[in-house]
Amino acid sequence: MTIILMSDPSVAAIPVEDCGEPLVDVRQSGELLTDTRRSDPAGAFAHLRLGVHDRLLDAQRRLPDGLRLLIVEGYRPPDLQQTYFERYSAQLRTANPGWTQQDIRVAASRYVSPPEIAPHSAGSAVDLTVVDRTGKELDMGTEMNANPEESENACYTGAANISAKARANRTTLSIALSEAGLINYLTEWWHWSYGDRYWALQANRPAALYGPAEMP
Repeated sequence: MTIILMSDPSVAAIPVEDCGEPLVDVRQSGELLTDTRRSDPAGAFAHLRLGVHDRLLDAQRRLPDGLRLLIVEGYRPPDLQQTYFERYSAQLRTANPGWTQQDIRVAASRYVSPPEIAPHSAGSAVDLTVVDRTGKELDMGTEMNANPEESENACYTGAANISAKARANRTTLSIALSEAGLINYLTEWWHWSYGDRYWALQANRPAALYGPAEMP
């Protein structure tokens, strides 16, 4: 299966017609669990566009009894996105001195979106997993945010080098989120979005609903 990466020109070619939906704090409803591993003083990590928030509530209702979504990171300010992209690009450059700048950009986009099109900076993407009744995270085959190098590509949603249990858990997550209208970035089992350019491309929509956003 061919995976279209965030660096593909077809993603950047999608126009943005921002619908103006606000960023909302997903913690305020009390219905969605959040995790602190990506927390920041301003609470940006817990913000998402209203339409994404509502679809996550829908997805949670579709999970089997006893399971809940755990939100790890939503909105990511552009400067933080830039930092993440540059840091990972530097790691790739050091490990692969013969690569061109374009090679690095493409490889980096498997794990961190180029800042100018980043779904997280539009408030349209969320990194998340599933927990059981006790709050324990289900086995998904890799740690959250494991990059392709350290996971031997097991971070890819359809990876074959994970256990049958982890594959079943990923399927459970995927079914609930897909039925709620979100799409997955197939190099990261935890990354789902709605309304951004990548979503528009995959959903065959003429334009993205959300462009770069600013915290209220």
